[in-house]
Amino acid sequence: MILETSRLLLRPWEEKDAEELYRYAHDPEIGPAAGWAVHTSPENSREIIRDVLSAPETYAVVLRETGRPVGSAGLQASTRPEAVAQGGKEQEIGYWIGKPFWGRGYAPEVVAELLRRGFEDLDCNAIWCAHFAENSKSKRVIEKSGFRYVTSAETVDLLGVIHNELYYVMTRKEWRR
Repeated sequence: MILETSRLLLRPWEEKDAEELYRYAHDPEIGPAAGWAVHTSPENSREIIRDVLSAPETYAVVLRETGRPVGSAGLQASTRPEAVAQGGKEQEIGYWIGKPFWGRGYAPEVVAELLRRGFEDLDCNAIWCAHFAENSKSKRVIEKSGFRYVTSAETVDLLGVIHNELYYVMTRKEWRR
């Protein structure tokens, strides 16, 4: 499945994308801000493509003008207790964009397309999003996208670091078409 916006393509990751993935995912300002370790080599990125980024509804964020990935985004079944109670009709959005491409509006563009995908194609009742309290860039994207703050909780990321994580939701009714 390939999703399209005016400037971007969201397509499945391919192993041949490992060099481009590594180019951005080895930056210490990217992974740890989302709770995952920086990539250590192109081969490490290739393994992550195979083991993690090959999941359904996980996409390489590709610039139309270059055809190269500059980030990653996706939807996955929400594990929030509120969502599980809804019978699996809720998803969570995750995303990141490589640092050289920050400030160009790509992340909100990606989130808008994932909201469309979730509500129109996957028939979701609600879509969740979250960020660590110290991640102000992600907070701005979430707020620009129209999510509603719900709660916060102390969480431990994949690196074992404790964060205050803020959770937001958008229901089908709240979604701006």
